[in-house]
Amino acid sequence: MGKFRGGIHPRESKAATEHKTIEVVPLPPRVFIPLAQHTGMPSRPVVKAGDRVCTGTVIGEQDGKISVPTHASLSGTVAEVKELPHPLTGKLTTTVIIDSDGLDTLADNIKERDITGLTPEEIITAIRQAGVVGLGGAAFPTFFKLQPPRDKKIDTLIINGCECEPFLTADHRLMLENPNEIVDGTQIIARVLGVKRVIIAIEDNKPDAITAIQEATASTEITVRALKTKYPQGAEKQLIKACLNREVPSGGLPADVGCIVQNVGTAVAVREAVRFNRPLYERVVTITGPGVKEPKNLRVRIGTPVRHLIDFCGGYQGTPGKIIMGGPMMGIALANDSVPTLKGTSGILVLEKETEPEEQDCIRCARCIQACPMGLSPTRLNYHIRAGRLTAAREEHLFDCIECGCCAYVCPARIRLVHNFKYAKAELIAQGKR
Repeated sequence: MGKFRGGIHPRESKAATEHKTIEVVPLPPRVFIPLAQHTGMPSRPVVKAGDRVCTGTVIGEQDGKISVPTHASLSGTVAEVKELPHPLTGKLTTTVIIDSDGLDTLADNIKERDITGLTPEEIITAIRQAGVVGLGGAAFPTFFKLQPPRDKKIDTLIINGCECEPFLTADHRLMLENPNEIVDGTQIIARVLGVKRVIIAIEDNKPDAITAIQEATASTEITVRALKTKYPQGAEKQLIKACLNREVPSGGLPADVGCIVQNVGTAVAVREAVRFNRPLYERVVTITGPGVKEPKNLRVRIGTPVRHLIDFCGGYQGTPGKIIMGGPMMGIALANDSVPTLKGTSGILVLEKETEPEEQDCIRCARCIQACPMGLSPTRLNYHIRAGRLTAAREEHLFDCIECGCCAYVCPARIRLVHNFKYAKAELIAQGKR
């Protein structure tokens, strides 16, 4: 088994929710569903104000090669289709607003079916039509990921159960409470890819999850692999290195080294899509942090306002200083708590108010270089970006940065390295210099 370079060991901070079973949050009176919730082109709206929809009704069609449909997450009436700021980017995004009728009536086509005779192409179509995306954070359309180029020979499927981000426990609980569903979805994905080697990777700080998945895979040929707990163990390239000792080349993808990586939550979503024709309209989310009275793991409808979830967890503990969608390392701070949860929302972290440390001058300690799991020089990249030399930063592999936050975490000068890297990437992409 290989080891990836760099990485850190931040405080896990998972105790508040790791032993709490998943609860179903009550339906909100209104959901706000952005049509841009996945990598690629946003969905194209196909409903208008006044339309009646059922849970699972298509409200946005796939619009482009890399795109998926978007579905209603509850039954009711479309109140508006309007441009609203996206929760993560702030850019105006077409959003479908639905008022709940309280009935949660499922669309007629959501029902169990026999999948024995389905071809890989038919399974991929079901996954695409269900709007399934990667639930580990990137939200890349799953159907597209399961169709690697013909010249890329895939021999291994890795299912990611590491959940290395501090505070988050949604995947952990899913592995404990739905191990058979994870294994079923994993086998469906393996069937599509035509691979025999399948690994479910879990960090060794989750021994109960390892046991649960081992029991669920006992009669299969799936390997359950316990990996050393180290952040960012769950990142695709680091996971492949740890499991197979293969290195994804600079600018490359897992398929370049014969691998496809999917999250445990994605495996469950694939099962729901293929066996039950159920679209991705809900997911498990961890609501946690010192600013929440009663942290929980919740099954949440997509589009539910964050405040609805906070209220279900007893409200705020004191005055919140920052609300983060995701975890503390890679999450995005929200403008307010009225924004909706998305397909890629793995957690809502509420932190207490505290003074932000001021940046100091770099002391050239090289801690960021030692911590970077991609083998980059964050300090050099930062010098180039600060000087406006974005092309030079790109040539030093800026786009290989996975924005894991290891460099900023260990920086004694508290330099906002990831913030600067994200800015530079966005500028280069806008200039067409990706």
